[in-house]
Amino acid sequence: MAITPDPIQPARLTFHGGLAGALIPFVVFLGGVGTLAVAGAPDEKGFWPILLAALIVGLLLAKNRAQYCDAMLDGMSQRVVMVMLCAWLFAGVLGTILSASGFVGALAWLARSAHLTGGAYVGAAFVVCALVSTATGTSFGTILLAGPLLYPAGGPAGAAPAALMGAILAGATFGDSISPVSDTTIASSGSQDADIGGTVRSRLRYALPAGLIAFVAAIALGDGAAPVSVQREADAMLTRQPLALVMLIAPALVIGMLLRQRHLIESLLVGCGIAAALAVAFGFITPGDVLHVAPGTFGATGLVVDGMQRAIGVSVFTLLLVALVGTLQATDVLERLVKTAEGRARSSRMAEWWIVGVVSGAVLITTHSVVAILAVGPFAKQTGERFALSRYRRANLLDLTVCTWPFLLPWFLPTILAASASAGGNAFGMPPQTPFTIGMHNTYAWALVGAVVLAVTTGYGRKWEHPVVPGEVAHPPAPATAPR
Repeated sequence: MAITPDPIQPARLTFHGGLAGALIPFVVFLGGVGTLAVAGAPDEKGFWPILLAALIVGLLLAKNRAQYCDAMLDGMSQRVVMVMLCAWLFAGVLGTILSASGFVGALAWLARSAHLTGGAYVGAAFVVCALVSTATGTSFGTILLAGPLLYPAGGPAGAAPAALMGAILAGATFGDSISPVSDTTIASSGSQDADIGGTVRSRLRYALPAGLIAFVAAIALGDGAAPVSVQREADAMLTRQPLALVMLIAPALVIGMLLRQRHLIESLLVGCGIAAALAVAFGFITPGDVLHVAPGTFGATGLVVDGMQRAIGVSVFTLLLVALVGTLQATDVLERLVKTAEGRARSSRMAEWWIVGVVSGAVLITTHSVVAILAVGPFAKQTGERFALSRYRRANLLDLTVCTWPFLLPWFLPTILAASASAGGNAFGMPPQTPFTIGMHNTYAWALVGAVVLAVTTGYGRKWEHPVVPGEVAHPPAPATAPR
């Protein structure tokens, strides 16, 4: 009987200096981005040279440079990366068309008519983004749709710029942490053999108090002062018919398609087409505004070109970042991280701290929430079962932890994308915000950090897979249905 050989596993990428050599490029990246973020890097383009330098350092330290380059390309060629790049480009076009049509001004008119000013406007922005992200399960899509619209409109409403963009990101974070269709919810529950419905229900005890704290904090931090020129423009808006509110059809259609589980790219493309058609039909723009080719210039201008150019900065940053992460994933760093933690827990509380700590390390290294969950999931399952921790508890610790750091720290895509979304508010008195500033004002992610620490320290919400004496090692666990 012939034996089918096991598939040949690719050799691990190795570096001069071992583990330290593998981590040095990432240290260069984090140190450079942290320095620029605190100094107030103007936008994501300021991070390009840092990433390039980190990649060059990694190339010099790699023992096999051809393998290093292949790992870079493997990181950049992932399907999810292509989805993100297309989303950046198409959302940029949609936002540019909506802005050119006067929709942002109409939103400002609507907010002032409803007396949503200062902190009230910021709180409302948090709620809107939380609803959209919970319904669609996508934090990126929420930032792409809501950021370029709600942020500029906050100028006439007298909203504090940093608090407003932080509230938009906070609302997007809320949905990512609690939506049953979020990729992190699916990954965390699946890795612990838990059903999604039970996982989400048990997560409410952590997420809802954190959401309430975030909402109150957003209102408290949200009062600002609109410049006199912007205030005059807002007063003028109140006297005009807000016809541009008809453009709401385009983003509403995109959200509706996402709710029906249509593809993000399909939804954005349809939104771009509908937005352009509405804007031309109502006379907000002309067909030449959408795309104009001047004879003999060998170039094109217009809203489509402008919208895609808005996405260039974050797109290049994304490609360079995933290339760097790809080289790290080609090593055995994650396996070493998990192996170091195996068997070290001596109580249920210590087991939970190890789960939180290891998945935190994984997401900080990979910068990707789902990759971190999938890498640490088997460790969390094995360790949790030793102490009979409920599968829902394990899934929630994984999910809530990875929904904190990527939405707080300035080198992750959510904060970078939020900073990019704030670039169009100057005309309304809303200056661009840095990823560092936005992350520091993400009230929900900070509240979630507190919720995780409190839950592990006090045992709040801790459930057992089957009856045990608290702190007693229960391995192997008795077969039982996980408590809801």
